[in-house]
Amino acid sequence: MMEQPLRKSFFNDPMFPFEMVYRDRKSPQHELPEHLHDRYELVYIYEGRGTFLLNHNFYDMSEGDLFVIPGNTIHRAFPDTEVPVLSTALFFSPSLVRIPSLGDTHFILSSFEWARKRRKYKVNIPEALRGTFMSIIEQIKMELEDRKSGYKHAICLQLQFLLLQLNRLMSQVQSETEDPVHSVPQWMQSLLLFIDLHHTENDLCLTTLSKRASVSTSHLSRAFKQYTGISVIDYVNAKRIANTKEMLLTSDSSLEIIAQKCGFESLSHFHRLFKLLTGVTPGAYRRGNQLFKG
Repeated sequence: MMEQPLRKSFFNDPMFPFEMVYRDRKSPQHELPEHLHDRYELVYIYEGRGTFLLNHNFYDMSEGDLFVIPGNTIHRAFPDTEVPVLSTALFFSPSLVRIPSLGDTHFILSSFEWARKRRKYKVNIPEALRGTFMSIIEQIKMELEDRKSGYKHAICLQLQFLLLQLNRLMSQVQSETEDPVHSVPQWMQSLLLFIDLHHTENDLCLTTLSKRASVSTSHLSRAFKQYTGISVIDYVNAKRIANTKEMLLTSDSSLEIIAQKCGFESLSHFHRLFKLLTGVTPGAYRRGNQLFKG
């Protein structure tokens, strides 16, 4: 039986695709399993410890960390049981913060593109700037609670200002690298990277991956589930579905071509799995998201 990633309902108001989970104390018992969604996400850590799995890397979570999570990025948090994480998460659609170019080259979502291209999803906010980031979060919370006239516009402006500050900060640290959590075996880190680069190949299976990692299939299955919380095949399928979602919105290719390019053995298999993991058919997903193209 497939371990279907949890699908969370976002944005009851389609004209205001924004949601905030404010100062949430994380616990392993209540944390979401490995999942992905269309929306962009920012997670700010106030205190505590834990591990964050993002794409193929494991990151430490600690005070002042900000995680930048583009849409359709597989992720899961593993809070520490003794010193649980306290965090705020912001979820939004890219359409919410889209602004004119104003004659310069600044792109409001450049931090997310930077994170996606370099597979580097964590930035530690310098102590001198943490007050600024936390103040913006507080302003957003106040607007959500008070709901005064124009509060949605105010939240959009605050979110844009937060992204501007983040873009400026990340432009200063582009040459830095993040160290993955040392407790994760090197062979597992290498295998996650290999899957990230080769998940569109249709012969990628448990046997192929176990040979790649030089471990038995049973050991790989146990270890993969232990470190990621999901089976090997479900992880590969989630990566493939994330790929197809992007292609559905950025290309005019037929469903059959997209299925082939993303590693699915048949169009029917692709259709069935897409519906299972997203709740809609590929065609319905493409039609329903035309609003956010361009």
